[in-house]
Amino acid sequence: MKLFNPKRNLKLIQAARGVFGLIKDPGSLESIFDIGEGLQESELMQGAIAHLLSMPEVAAIVKERYLGTTPNLEELLQLPPDSLGYAYASKMTTENFDPEFYRKVQITSDTSYVLLRVRQTHDIWHAVTGFDTDPAGEIGLQAFVLAQNHWPIAILILVGAMLNAVKKQEDLNGLMQLIHRGYQMGVNAKPFMAQKWEEQWERPLAEIRSELNVVPLAFPTA
Repeated sequence: MKLFNPKRNLKLIQAARGVFGLIKDPGSLESIFDIGEGLQESELMQGAIAHLLSMPEVAAIVKERYLGTTPNLEELLQLPPDSLGYAYASKMTTENFDPEFYRKVQITSDTSYVLLRVRQTHDIWHAVTGFDTDPAGEIGLQAFVLAQNHWPIAILILVGAMLNAVKKQEDLNGLMQLIHRGYQMGVNAKPFMAQKWEEQWERPLAEIRSELNVVPLAFPTA
């Protein structure tokens, strides 16, 4: 048995660097990206992928390698105010967010596809769940992601947030309630990974939420 695998060891170092960076700054995107790529070949990630592939509707989109086109925010803002596209684009525009904010991943496997797709649709998930893009909203969404995807990255983000709350003597009880709310919402909702969001921009957001069994937090749609 080959005990030393230089490539895997480098990946684990990358993941560890991301974990330490996340504890220092729970909002660090670069740390989150490092964790995702560092864990890509790990047993933890493979367990999450197996969970996702156990759902036929998710397995189908993974097999297809579906990737929607980059949203045109100006075009989406021309849609009705109650639509998914408008809700998403208005928030992205207000916050001056880039739809392609994420670090790109070369798709070579089911795992790399899921990793890229999760990054690509992150802000769409915000719009549908109603979790805002502030630090509290990010924590709520990560709890939702954990329930839906069994995502090890989400676990580390949540642990980092809890450690940070203890260190700064912040409201740990409120944080845990938010995590519980997000996790329960994720348990109740139908699989977000199975959705071709980019083909649903014109649909009413309320209709999509009802179809996916999502009772959202307050989220501005106008």
